[in-house]
Amino acid sequence: MDAQALVLELKKIAGEDAVRSDEPMAAHTTFQIGGPADVFVEPRTEQAVCATFMLCRQADVPVRVLGLGSDLLVADAGLRCVVVRLAENFATIERQGNVLQVQAGASNADVAQVACAAGLAGYEFASGIPGTIGGAAIMNAGAYGGEFKDVAVALRCLTPTGEVVDVSAEEAAWSYRHSMMDAAGYVVLAATLRLTSDNPAVIQERMDDLARRRAEKQPLDMPSAGSTFKRPEGHFVGKLVQEAGLRGVRVGGAQVSEKHTGFLVNAGDATAADVCALIELVQERVYEHTGVQLEPEVRRWGFEDEER
Repeated sequence: MDAQALVLELKKIAGEDAVRSDEPMAAHTTFQIGGPADVFVEPRTEQAVCATFMLCRQADVPVRVLGLGSDLLVADAGLRCVVVRLAENFATIERQGNVLQVQAGASNADVAQVACAAGLAGYEFASGIPGTIGGAAIMNAGAYGGEFKDVAVALRCLTPTGEVVDVSAEEAAWSYRHSMMDAAGYVVLAATLRLTSDNPAVIQERMDDLARRRAEKQPLDMPSAGSTFKRPEGHFVGKLVQEAGLRGVRVGGAQVSEKHTGFLVNAGDATAADVCALIELVQERVYEHTGVQLEPEVRRWGFEDEER
């Protein structure tokens, strides 16, 4: 199947307005960096998501799943694949008592706010994490003492063979920034969260406090992919980078944040190559200074040495 025929078939599945060619990924990542994806699809139903993957599998065309584009660096040359975006197009949130059924594209912020309005506590920790439920499930997102695994009881996933399966919390095998779904190449379609009852005003107060703490410490006014490196056991990344004398250091338009040295930011027209070079520089300098090897948390798409 040639590219034009693939696009026509995808439009039949997802709708004319849901499929685009040569879509700039810089418009869909929080880094605001990345070249064009060959084909970009925003399906609105689980059936359309599954049919999209089945078509691409039959056509032997690679597919990547995108949420809100946080924790992601896309190569300047772009992506030779189909990108399936699950965000506001796939973001239904339903409540049944203390349980929320959430589609993968719902943002963490929206889920936390819906839970708060319903008097349900437990997802406040994720209210400021700039990603989706699907990404949170894949990476076991965490902040301020909370983790996704603390509230998730089950997931609905699409396997690489095209089967839709339910995955229990035990089967998910969550650990630090990792899950069975990530390792097995599953696509998260939805999650079931079990929360606890609390006063909405008290829940909102906790979320407001976390928002203030983030704003005070993190460079939220500059494009970034969040924390660039995984936290090494027994250390804080920001402290290691600062002690290596790297605060504010730049490579092209990429910069070690002046506000929080655990963040690399797009200080203006940064390229993916700039960010990669700065990541390597930080790793080298920190290792030379401390002997600690930093491991990137940000995922790389479109690079020879990429992390899926």
